[in-house]
Amino acid sequence: MQEINNLWNILLEKLELSVSNVSFVMWFKPLKVIDLNDNNLYLGAKSTFAKNQILKNYFDKLKSAVDDVFGENIEIEILDPSEEVDYLSKNAPKTTNRDVEVNKNPFNPKYTFDNFVVGKSNQTAYAAARAVAENPGKHFNPLFIYSGVGLGKTHLLHAIGNYLRQENSNLKIKYVTCEQFTNDYIESLGSASKTKTYSEFRDKYRSCDVLMVDDIQFISKKISTQEEFFNTFNDLRERAKQVIIASDRPPDEIETLEERLRSRFKQGLTQDMQSPDFETRVAILRKKCQIEKYSITDEAISLIADRIDSNVRELEGMLSKVCFLSNLIGKTTADVGDAKEAFSDKYEEKNEGGSNADQIISAVCEYFDISRDDIVGKKKSKDIVEPRMIAIYMISEMLELPLVSIGKIFGGRDHTTIMHARDKISTEIKTNRKTQTFINEIKKMLTSG
Repeated sequence: MQEINNLWNILLEKLELSVSNVSFVMWFKPLKVIDLNDNNLYLGAKSTFAKNQILKNYFDKLKSAVDDVFGENIEIEILDPSEEVDYLSKNAPKTTNRDVEVNKNPFNPKYTFDNFVVGKSNQTAYAAARAVAENPGKHFNPLFIYSGVGLGKTHLLHAIGNYLRQENSNLKIKYVTCEQFTNDYIESLGSASKTKTYSEFRDKYRSCDVLMVDDIQFISKKISTQEEFFNTFNDLRERAKQVIIASDRPPDEIETLEERLRSRFKQGLTQDMQSPDFETRVAILRKKCQIEKYSITDEAISLIADRIDSNVRELEGMLSKVCFLSNLIGKTTADVGDAKEAFSDKYEEKNEGGSNADQIISAVCEYFDISRDDIVGKKKSKDIVEPRMIAIYMISEMLELPLVSIGKIFGGRDHTTIMHARDKISTEIKTNRKTQTFINEIKKMLTSG
């Protein structure tokens, strides 16, 4: 099951890049793998509403990601909580590791060399990664790349993997995190048939042409795992197989790392990646706009690049947020005003329960089984108007947002319309038990995560 969960986490990373942040958090992040039985992948949704939303609005994206990671022959079955209970009562999970990793692609297709923005802070690491990809086992073995969080280490590892798969599909490439390597090793020792299982573990890691290990710093203090990795490393390197390692710190700073393993890590090339300078940050944002087809002014891009200077992931996240908020109020191109609004955190201001405006709208949409486009749009049918007014009321009561800002969220409605909706629901709560129930249950959804 561990192998399946690792693949599922890779799939979630792909989905996170293909849908909005709100959609990902509300619908996909809570999904869990229940079973992989023959060619059927059973997933558990947090509610019937969530299941219906995925099937109605996002199934194509989910199926595409499953095809890429698990294989095109896999059928998807989404179960709501009651269906999950029924399934588990009738079927003990039969998940097996089978050959899910033999021909599946663990590498994010968006992480390529072409999509990696090269600047002074990362040009040496990029050049080394490219050299290793073009001639694995010939140069820089091992290649040890380290940097702080969100500066592109994982992007480079995936870029190497994607390049190798494209240029030489016969190569056997193994990409794992340090945690996965550790768990596989522990499981190999915990089986009743230890000899056979350990032999399978050895074959799994020592028969590959390229071994890539991310987050190697977590091998710290795991003495037995260090011993096994040392032996695996030596075996691969003696046969001119490529080893690529990523870490958040250099070998000398990994605590309790055995000296012989530290020495092996330093035999090849150890290269760091620094925070990008302003020009590189602007280039990164423009590349992201090109990939995601975002429309945003140069002035807004410069503002984002100026205010976020240490983390590429945070930089790209803010770009997505600015464009999302701009689209939410009906604009086709985000400008510097939208960027300033996003940085002001108005839309992120939290109530005591931790919810923000986006999450409240998503919860209302889930509860009433309607789309975000409907609730912020112009439709005036009763099944849309009532949820819209409830969402407006909850945002105005739970968050300290001006009526004008709430109006922008709901398609540019003026403050008198927002005031009318707020006051109408406020009155109904006192007289209509059904409205009270609606709001109480939506609040429970928000607080239960």
